[in-house]
Amino acid sequence: MYPKTFDDLIYEFQKLPGVGAKTAERYAFTVLSWNEDEISEMAETLINLKKKVKKCTCCGNLTEDELCEFCKSSERNQNIICVVQNPKDISVIESMQEFNGVYHVLDGLINTQKGVLPDQLNIMSLLKRINENTEEVILALDPTVEGETTALYISKLLEGKCRVSRLAHGIPVGSHLDYTDAMTLLKAFEGRKSS
Repeated sequence: MYPKTFDDLIYEFQKLPGVGAKTAERYAFTVLSWNEDEISEMAETLINLKKKVKKCTCCGNLTEDELCEFCKSSERNQNIICVVQNPKDISVIESMQEFNGVYHVLDGLINTQKGVLPDQLNIMSLLKRINENTEEVILALDPTVEGETTALYISKLLEGKCRVSRLAHGIPVGSHLDYTDAMTLLKAFEGRKSS
């Protein structure tokens, strides 16, 4: 129906997560309406992304330097490490503007069904970061089976080396108990504290 070059662009957009055929088609028409400078800027940005962005040698976060902004900052508490699944999670935590420690990116979660084993994740470099000054490792992983499995695995590895904590799970503020599923309610009971 469309020229091959246009179809090729639609196909490339469909490789993006959550982009179906109709959305990819809209993206392709949008790009077609751009002038040559806009297209050149987009192409150059994509090429630069691949050339310049790499993983921090310490924590695995995205950076254009050897170390990311958190690892090289003297303003951050280097002895509190928040472990996350991927770099996207860091921006969510940073949006709170409350956490002043550093991060460690696992690049995934243990998932035996998909063949993702602990040695395929960025866990060994986390263990190398732990020393006598490490105050706490916060496991900020998704409350899924894979997240729980990964958290349990890391907790066992760090047992006796430093304090290990998890993010609280439970009932969101403003919700009702009768709309809460059993697993969320169980986590809320397990994480309860005195008032």
